[in-house]
Amino acid sequence: MDTRRPTNPAAEEILGGYFPVLDHGFVSLVDYMGGDADVERAARVSYGYGTRTASRTRGLVRYLRRHRHTTPSEMVELKFHCAMPMFVARQWIRHRTANVNEYSGRYSLMPLLFYRPDEEHFSLQSEVNNQGRGERAAHAVHREAVERWDALRRDAGDLYGWLLEENVAREIARIDLPLSTYTQWYWKIDLHNLLHFLTLRVDPHAQYEIRAYAAVMAAMVRRVAPLTYEAWIDYDLSGRPLSRGEREALSRLVSSDDDGGLAGTGARLSSADLAECGLSGREIREFLMKMQAPERPEFDLDLGIMRSAEEMAARLERAVPGSFE
Repeated sequence: MDTRRPTNPAAEEILGGYFPVLDHGFVSLVDYMGGDADVERAARVSYGYGTRTASRTRGLVRYLRRHRHTTPSEMVELKFHCAMPMFVARQWIRHRTANVNEYSGRYSLMPLLFYRPDEEHFSLQSEVNNQGRGERAAHAVHREAVERWDALRRDAGDLYGWLLEENVAREIARIDLPLSTYTQWYWKIDLHNLLHFLTLRVDPHAQYEIRAYAAVMAAMVRRVAPLTYEAWIDYDLSGRPLSRGEREALSRLVSSDDDGGLAGTGARLSSADLAECGLSGREIREFLMKMQAPERPEFDLDLGIMRSAEEMAARLERAVPGSFE
């Protein structure tokens, strides 16, 4: 069927396809509205769709991103179908700028699918970060954890199934299912707020499990709005803001030359000099990290693992009580 809506062939290629995440989760781009050209049209409030060159669209998109003019990117929307462990969903829902409809355990039977961290991501508590992982735990600890998890989940699944067989209300039967149980939702969000979510959730400091979902979604943004994705990488993900003190420190090291470029002053700044600019010890360490050459992360999709909606639905159906694994 022909459409007058703006589309992107790269996005159409994955539309409605399901990409596995973790052991039982997935992300699917169900629908999208608009792309880079729509960001430009909203910024210019113009009827000139299709008359601009790609280079001029790219220049405007980058200007908007660079100067934090976010309203035009709010005109583009993406809708996802996702399945994730409940503890991931509870982190995810903290981003309150989306429209969400979650699977209802009051109405529908819960598929008894539980997340099991693999040994690579089973770690001890960090000694420096109260909400982070440290070094990897011993193999024996992981093996014991898996045995205990399996026993607990088997008991929880058996109890859930027994309560249903006794015709106990589903909203009561579900109450002791663990946070590792997978839930699902439809999640619709505009491009600006999606990029804010991704900036926080692809960051190495974010929990591994939610990073896995964010990486897939970032790759989907790349297909829907590649110019906006590029600007997001350059100005948000790989860029860093500078404080007043940091700018003052840099001004002591470089100056403008006669050709409109930057020239070194030959100065060297000590820790004391940086403190004189108003930087604390921690700010100095963070400033030095900002001055390192940035990495350029890339997010892409493996089309070889894309699954159909029917295949995913069948897998979930097999996991409802009566076929507990």
